[in-house]
Amino acid sequence: GFADLLARELLAAGATDVRERGNAVAFTGSLELAYRICLESWVASRVHLAIARFEAADDASIQAALRGIDWSAHVDPQGTLACEWSGRHPAITNTHYGTLRLKDAICDALRAATGARPDISTSEPGVRVHAHATGMQVTVSIDLAGEGLHRRGWRANAVEAPLRENVAAGILLRAGWPQRAAAGAYFVDPMCGSGTFVIEAARMAAGFAANHRRRYFGFLRWKGHDDVLWQRLVVDADARAREGLQRLIDSATIFWGRDQDARVLKDAKINASHAGVAEITDFAVGALADTRRPADSAQGLLCTNPPWGQRLGDLETARAVHRELGRVLREEFQGWQAAILTGDASLGLELGLRAHRVHTVWNGATECRLLRIEIEARAERDLRPKAGLQIDADLAATPGATMFASVVLPVWRAPVTTTTGIARKARLPR
Repeated sequence: GFADLLARELLAAGATDVRERGNAVAFTGSLELAYRICLESWVASRVHLAIARFEAADDASIQAALRGIDWSAHVDPQGTLACEWSGRHPAITNTHYGTLRLKDAICDALRAATGARPDISTSEPGVRVHAHATGMQVTVSIDLAGEGLHRRGWRANAVEAPLRENVAAGILLRAGWPQRAAAGAYFVDPMCGSGTFVIEAARMAAGFAANHRRRYFGFLRWKGHDDVLWQRLVVDADARAREGLQRLIDSATIFWGRDQDARVLKDAKINASHAGVAEITDFAVGALADTRRPADSAQGLLCTNPPWGQRLGDLETARAVHRELGRVLREEFQGWQAAILTGDASLGLELGLRAHRVHTVWNGATECRLLRIEIEARAERDLRPKAGLQIDADLAATPGATMFASVVLPVWRAPVTTTTGIARKARLPR
């Protein structure tokens, strides 16, 4: 859901020929630009450097074209390799089979040219090669990231977090956090868990590179790597991080995280230390009901990811949490902005606040809704369906129905029994 944000990052960095393509963005630029995106992009997941494009009608033609690439210019035959195939080709419709054929072609070509072949490793390989098929056209790329760029490298444990770091950063960008931070706005997450929102917000406000301190990139052992260029970019990013961090320390800026689970807060504090922002973050045990905004804070952003009730029996608890969150927002955070991520379309209706913008966000394979709310009296609405208005559960989960429920129900009430009926009869206000 952040391709437009990535396109803006690329244009700001000097990329040319920038084109959004569904969940990807194509661009043209130098190797330095590619390195910068790996280091600096808040929302990118991967950066693929295309090295070959060809059309092939069958498996034999694909193998011939792959073997014709000069792999010795990219892969150390004494090193390690990982391969990935995506898309659909008329002759290769199974991605696992495509991956095996890609690996065979590379290893066979290197063995023929050098007498050696690389070992296969799925964990931090020396080079990761990606091939994507669109019909009979195949694009072969070096994965410069090597693994997902959401893995910033600051997490205390290796397990996947409920919220990916680049998704959290994309939400902050959607909410206009860099501009708000520059204007001196406060930041609060009352259900911070392991601290993802708080840490990303602090690093963004300090001007860190998104992947500052990340240890592994896929290009570091790629044979086309320019280490002098890379080290210059790293040194510049380190200097900017030190300067930005000191600026926030001098201004006594604090980013607040609260949670009722003391165990996850231990991870949050370790994470903040690894991320380099321990001095400007404050994590403490606190119940949602007791959340208060910082003293003398005229403006700020409350950004949080409340429980979604995904496990059986948890939905009612999640509804209660959203109702309590809505009360806290209305009573304690008037004049602030809120960005609430929810995985269930109906939960946002429990807040009692109308979202002025609703965005679809994908956290991995999970489709979510981002509700952006201006917390003020005119936003206070009971958005829950009234008696006699039945909303089909499957329909309610669609983006259109979510926006419809957020915008239309508080304004226009008709004696009908279906959402479809309202959509057909209502004159919607602009």
